[in-house]
Amino acid sequence: MTIHWCGTGLSAIPGLRRLIEAGHDITVWNRTTAKAEEAVGDLTDKIKAFEFDAISADVNEGDLVVSMLPGDWHVPLAEMCINKGAHFVSSSYIAPEMRELHAKALVRGVSVVNEIGLDPGIDHLMAHQLVADYRQSDAYDAGNDLSFKSYCGGIPKHPNPFRYKFSWSPLGVLKALRSPSRSIKHFTELNVARPWDAISTYDAPLATPESFEVYPNRDSLPFMEDYQFDTNWRVKEFVRGTLRLNGWADAWKDVFAEVETLEGPEGDARLKEMSDTFWAENSYDEGEPDRVVMCVDLKAEKDGAPVWHKTYVMDAWGDERGTAMARLVSIPLSLAIESVLNREIPAGVSPAPHDPKLVARYLGEVNTLAQHLMVVDHLA
Repeated sequence: MTIHWCGTGLSAIPGLRRLIEAGHDITVWNRTTAKAEEAVGDLTDKIKAFEFDAISADVNEGDLVVSMLPGDWHVPLAEMCINKGAHFVSSSYIAPEMRELHAKALVRGVSVVNEIGLDPGIDHLMAHQLVADYRQSDAYDAGNDLSFKSYCGGIPKHPNPFRYKFSWSPLGVLKALRSPSRSIKHFTELNVARPWDAISTYDAPLATPESFEVYPNRDSLPFMEDYQFDTNWRVKEFVRGTLRLNGWADAWKDVFAEVETLEGPEGDARLKEMSDTFWAENSYDEGEPDRVVMCVDLKAEKDGAPVWHKTYVMDAWGDERGTAMARLVSIPLSLAIESVLNREIPAGVSPAPHDPKLVARYLGEVNTLAQHLMVVDHLA
């Protein structure tokens, strides 16, 4: 049973090294073998150049393929795995094309696990924990008004004038600025065309309380089912979003104004040009610490008064182990890989597990990765 780990970018390394050091049989695939050798060559010589036909020929029934490659590769690799009776794991969001593989994966009895990194990933685990805690509480009542907020952001540990720094190409961040979002606010569906149209302030209950700028991203609504919200619950607010340093909106206002005007091939070319400039001016220096802040908040109200309110908070930053982002993305991923191999995750296409034993185990590991992790009970 071999783990085929594809991609050795910055966010992949700690989890990959953890699995190799644990003695798993791993073949490392990367488009550039030199980069893979630089990342893990001190631990293994089982490194191959990534080509779809080559890995397809190498994968056997019962193996597991990990994709830390660009998103376009996930579905083809997952489909190949299912055809071969092999498992698949990635940290990325489940695309509609990935979800369509569910029935086929069930028939073959293989697990296709996604959304188990930082965000998505750790945020899902925190949400599962909070919802389960609320359900078991004396305050639980299907008639309560529920507000759910989940915010995560990678931010510089030492703020810069741009209020943001890049660990890799800024192009993805710039493209995300053009994406609409869907959430719930005041019991009503909120559709936002651009992130800057819905920036608000969030007061994070960290060890030292701190406020941030936040905005909704993607489509939050499908996650109500994933987080096992009952369909008859009264949902006042439900949002999954991005967290940024205060002053970010002002520092980026010219970027927003230009991104709004970009269209077609010329627009894409300009985005690439902007990306190159931002990378030159605002990338992390060698050894400079990054920071990751995550807050997942669930509040229940009855007749306008809070009856249950807890926030799962995490604050982590780069240290001698490397960047916070890398360990928080790849180590949860590595935990899911071991769970699949141990048959702890069922067949089919699924996001981060909500099995209470796995949630507790994974969050216990996250506690060793972050400098600060706790549940804040606002009514205690």
